[in-house]
Amino acid sequence: MELSCKSEYALLALLELAQHYNDGRVLQIREIAAHQSIPDRYLEQLLATLRRQGLVHSQRGAKGGYFLARPPWQISLLDVIQAIEGEELSRSRTLPSSDLTPERQVLLQAWQEAQAAAVDILQKTTLQDLCDRQAQGQQARLMYYI
Repeated sequence: MELSCKSEYALLALLELAQHYNDGRVLQIREIAAHQSIPDRYLEQLLATLRRQGLVHSQRGAKGGYFLARPPWQISLLDVIQAIEGEELSRSRTLPSSDLTPERQVLLQAWQEAQAAAVDILQKTTLQDLCDRQAQGQQARLMYYI
């Protein structure tokens, strides 16, 4: 399992929106793009997909932009990746029964267990968790020792 560039950019954009969830700010595409180093046009397409999938809402007008459709603690990383990639990550590879030697069977079982563990972690980890981790990291960088 790999994190695609598309999913990474979507997660970064949503992380930016999550950081402003409590202050109720609506963020414009160019603002998100600048903070997260994402090309504007690409971000526009990603946010349109996320809007269609119900993860963000858009607001029109001069003060328009995007905001999270749900609180950040209710949006898992799995929700985002599945919205962007459009596929079920927990899908397991199937092989014809004639190809399943005992060695291949145990290898396939181990791979399926690894995939299930990854999906479980992505399901349990929310945008709020990422915001909290980022805040802890910033706080640790600001600390100094005498």
